[in-house]
Amino acid sequence: MRTAPRPPGALLGAAAVLAFGALIQLLPYGHAHTNPPAGAAPAWDSPRTLALARRACFDCHSNSTRWPWYASIAPLSWRIEGHVDRGRRRLDFTSFEPADAHVAHAAGEAADVVEKDEMPPQDYRFAHPEARLTASERRELAAGLRRTFAAYALRRD
Repeated sequence: MRTAPRPPGALLGAAAVLAFGALIQLLPYGHAHTNPPAGAAPAWDSPRTLALARRACFDCHSNSTRWPWYASIAPLSWRIEGHVDRGRRRLDFTSFEPADAHVAHAAGEAADVVEKDEMPPQDYRFAHPEARLTASERRELAAGLRRTFAAYALRRD
């Protein structure tokens, strides 16, 4: 009796990867792309600081996230939603509570990491060229964040 020929290992491997890719699309995390309603916003020190923050920070640090098409495809969706969730928890420019001591501290840290070119993350800059700030723009945004949030730190004292 003749047996059916076996597919080559590479074909089996590709089929397994495709099947796994299809299955992970069924996991619910990473598909909730609704933005919560915006709350209070800080009194920005200048329109330029706000424009730079919108360009480089708002997709993860606001309730006005722009969700790209690939944000619905796992496993990218997991990484993107995780970044946004953590970003909003850390510092949300559209749900701003000036009485919260955490806000002024987080904003100060934001200025430092922007200035050091640690934010936005490299993978975000790769996918969003508009978020690539020049050294001058990083310094300008960092200084603007410090001025904006210094006023809130003074109000708390």
